[in-house]
This record gives sequence, C-alpha cells and structure tokens, in this order.
Amino acid sequence: MTPLGWLGIVRLGLVQTALGAIVVLTTSTLNRVMVVELALPAVLPGALVAMHYAVQVLRPRLGYSSDLGGRRTPWIVGGMAVLCLGGVGAAAATALMATSLVAGIALAVIAFLLIGVGVGASGTALLVLLAKRVDPDRRAAAATIVWVMMIAGFVATAGIAGHFLDPFSPARIVAVAAGVAVVAFLLTLAAVRGIEGRAAPARVAAPEVPVAFAAAFREVWAEPEARRFSVFVFVSMLAYSAQDLILEPFAGIVFGLSVGQSTQLSGMQNGGVLAGMILLAVVTSLFRGRLLGSLRFWTIAGCIGSAAALFALAVSGSVGPGWPLKSTVFLLGVANGAFAAAAIASMMALVGKGRESREGVRMGLWGAAQAVAFGLGGLVGTAAVDVAGSLLAAPGAGYAVVLAAEGILFLAAAVLAGSIGRAAAEDRATAAMLYGSGTVRS
Repeated sequence: MTPLGWLGIVRLGLVQTALGAIVVLTTSTLNRVMVVELALPAVLPGALVAMHYAVQVLRPRLGYSSDLGGRRTPWIVGGMAVLCLGGVGAAAATALMATSLVAGIALAVIAFLLIGVGVGASGTALLVLLAKRVDPDRRAAAATIVWVMMIAGFVATAGIAGHFLDPFSPARIVAVAAGVAVVAFLLTLAAVRGIEGRAAPARVAAPEVPVAFAAAFREVWAEPEARRFSVFVFVSMLAYSAQDLILEPFAGIVFGLSVGQSTQLSGMQNGGVLAGMILLAVVTSLFRGRLLGSLRFWTIAGCIGSAAALFALAVSGSVGPGWPLKSTVFLLGVANGAFAAAAIASMMALVGKGRESREGVRMGLWGAAQAVAFGLGGLVGTAAVDVAGSLLAAPGAGYAVVLAAEGILFLAAAVLAGSIGRAAAEDRATAAMLYGSGTVRS
C-alpha cells in the first residue's frame, strides 16, 4: 500500500479526537457530577475509572483478533461503537444514581467496562494501522499529530459539553453524552472510510492454521525487544501518570498556591507537553539520519529531562517561594511531551519487528502495559504521599519523597530505553562480521 500522506494521518487522528471526546466526558465530567452534584464519595468515580483501565489488559487479545482478519478498520469502528455505548451508559448510570444509588452503580460498572473494552479495541487497531501505513520518517510527526488531536478532543468536549450542561439536570447530562457519542461515531466513520482499502482475496493453496491466542502471546513475549519495550512502557508510564494527582496539591501545600493558581500551573505543564511534542516532530524531521533525529535519543533525553525536573521539584520546597516553580513545571511538561511522543513513535516503529501477523498482539501488549501503569500511577502516587507524609513531620515532605521516587523511575526508564534495539543491533553486527567475512562456514 502507498504510505499515508499528511491528510491521511490527520484523518486517522480524528479517531483519536473522537476517543478523547468520550473519555474526557466519562472520566472528568461525570467524575465531577458524582462528587459535587450528587455528593457521593470520591472513591466511587475513582474506582470506576480504575476499572476502565484494568479491563484494558484485554488489549493483546483484542489485537490478536484484529491480526486474524488482517484488517484494522472493523475493529476501529466496532471499538468506537462499544465506547460510545459505554459513554452513554455511564451518563445514564450517573443520572440514575440520583434516584437509585445501587442500580446506578451497577449500571456504571457495566458502562465503564464497556468504555475500557472500546478504548482498547479501537485504540490498539488504530495505532497498528498508523504503524503499517505511515512512512518511517513521519512517525514522530504522526505520533505528535494524533496525540494533539486527542487533546483537542478533550478541550472541545469540555468546552462544548460544559456550555450545554448548564443548568445541570440528570436528563441534560444523558442528552449531552448521547450527542457527543453520535458525533464521535460519525467522525470515526468519516475518518476511516476507504483509508484501508479492501482486503485482497486469499489465493493460498494451503492456508496457515491460525495459532491460538495463548500461543501467539507466548511467541510475542519470547521476543526480547517486545518484552523489553513492554517493561519500559510500564515503568515510564507509571512515573508519568503518578505525578498527575500530586502536582497541584504539592503546589498548594508547599507554595501556598490557591486553587485557581494551581490549576493554571497544571495548564502550564500541559502547555509544556504540547511544546515538547511539537519540538520532537520538528527536530526529528529536520535532522533525519542524525542523532537529533533519533527516536531513541529523544526517548532517553525525555526520560532524563523528566527525572531532572522532578528532582528539582523535590528540592524546591526547601528553597521556598524564591524557587522558579512555573519554569520548572513547564520544563517538566516539555520533557514529558518529548518522551511520550517519542515512545509512541517507537511503538509504531517496533510493532512490525518480529514474527509476522502479530502486530496487534504486540501493540496490545504495550497498550495493556500503559493502561495498567496509568491505573496504578494515581493510586500509588497518592498513597505513597500519605504514607511518606505520616512518617515525616515536615509539611510537604511526603510530596518531595514521592517526586524524587518518580524521578528515579524515569531514570530507570531511560536505562531501559537505552537497551532497546542495542542487543538486536549487536547480534546483527556480530552475524555480519562472522558470516560476511567468511569466518563461519556451513
């Protein structure tokens, strides 16, 4: 197939926009409604969001199913349909909680499980399709485009849905969720229409018998690069996600920032993330074939930069108000953005390396590692703050310890990133030296 041009990449990015629209409505807006309007314990939406991450351990199985058919479009569309159903179901469940709490929670559990399955099926198939259809020189830029378009989905949905949700009523939130779901599904249909082409008819005399999922998964896990990259994704994303829920409380407790000021600080970090992603896309395009154009370089540099910024935040409390907090947080965002986009582009580059017809399993494995890390990150980060804070008397000391621990995780991720590709390259170099020079003969 002809590699996708920029327009094709943007079209597939619209699927990420649709994914982001549904996810932000369910994980942020419904979260707020449960806690504020319905006065329910914050642990309820927290547990529901954790469930949506937990069920994404099914990503390798979903990717395997897409491998069997060889086409990714049906899985993108089908996954989006399940996601939309889960999104509307979650809104209906939230509305039901106002009159019947038990029934509402039961429906919410089903809905959030559907959300996790839908994200897993659609997101995994989308990344595999991008990896197979995007030219290697454009993968870093493609990763940036699809990520930025997902954030655009967050922003657009938050703004538009927020406008139509006032004044709040249970019926209104269901109507808004249904409207977002319809738009997201239609956007997905338009984005993938004709982009993959028709499947070529099979003309093999003796078709290969499909391998069972367990065997296919063992084959992928036996690949050193796939296994090593899975560990890297888990460690790096655990560090990446653990900071989300502690940065604003840290700024409030240690630096005395108001709610509005800490929210602006979080926005500054997100601005840094976007700047880091754009920086990666531009530099890798300008310096192709050189060190600055290497995804491996930017993955390692992003992890090290993130670690340095986290270490700086950990010691900032001992300095006090004179510390350049905003600049440090912005630089943390830049490093996070560069690392994240480079990691996604690396996924796209590595997904086809290994046994053929296992791209979906491979991408699913990495997606599952990311989802589990995100699910654990917030829980582990906040729990560690409480534990460290109870052991240390100084205010904010618990946050400093956890921030430093996250920095150490990022350094570990940098070491792992440095090892990815090295062993395989050494093996190829050794084989070329031995066989190419004639030292080893059959």
